[in-house]
Amino acid sequence: MARKHRNKSRRHGGLQAVTLCISTSLVLILLGIVIFTVLTARNLSSYVKENLTVTLMLTDDISLQESRQLTGKLLKERFTSRTKYISPEQALKEHISAMGADPTEFLGGNPFVGSIEMQLHADYANSDSLRWITKKLKSDPRITDIVYQKDLMDMVNANIRKVSFVLLALAALLTFISFSLINNTVRLGIFSRRFTIHTMKLVGASWAFIRWPFIRLALVEGLVAAIVANAILAGAVYALYTFEADIVVVVDYVVLAITGGSVLFCGLFLTTFCTYLSVNKFLRMKAGDLYKI
Repeated sequence: MARKHRNKSRRHGGLQAVTLCISTSLVLILLGIVIFTVLTARNLSSYVKENLTVTLMLTDDISLQESRQLTGKLLKERFTSRTKYISPEQALKEHISAMGADPTEFLGGNPFVGSIEMQLHADYANSDSLRWITKKLKSDPRITDIVYQKDLMDMVNANIRKVSFVLLALAALLTFISFSLINNTVRLGIFSRRFTIHTMKLVGASWAFIRWPFIRLALVEGLVAAIVANAILAGAVYALYTFEADIVVVVDYVVLAITGGSVLFCGLFLTTFCTYLSVNKFLRMKAGDLYKI
């Protein structure tokens, strides 16, 4: 009879462990999706900002050597990401290719001047930074005008701020929900062993000695749940890559490492911390209170 009771208890405990792993894995998958989305959105915003072009119009009498020197000088500035020199001849070819007409036939000469296309680092791709950047660049007499799409830049920055706020709020909300769900699942598992905890107290076992088996099991369950969640997320990212290979522009190894590490940390921390709180709750309860819950 005792052996039958032990086998039934083991099966019940094993079923609880599997249930906790599955529940935790599902929560970690949702948490990982939010973390992945936040990091990807940050990279996407940087990619969009760094591809906004600022065009520097040069004087007519600037030589090719001076233009290249100016291009190299601009590239060394802390706010510059990339530069590209467009000669008058290249500008004329691009105009003919786009419009299908040669303006030199009725103007008698090349109407285009040399220019430099400059992309900024993401932190400087905003109206405030461009205000002092423009003032600094215009102090060079070789630069006659600076052209950029201010309205587009302001719209991009405004939309990025809105999306970032929504994603951060969603991440905070989901973290709270994740903690609540895992905490309830862990508490239900420990609830069935509350009398075992009380019996160990009666024979003089210390709180740390009683807690350790539960903490150790929680670490294993959290690790298994995190591995399962990361495997599913990795499969989803691979499927996304096969569908759209250009996703690597915004999904790099840093995003994958941070997402995987965050899921692993949350799996270990949440299950362990919730177990610690739940065991302590039953350790503080008196014998009579165990029958009332």
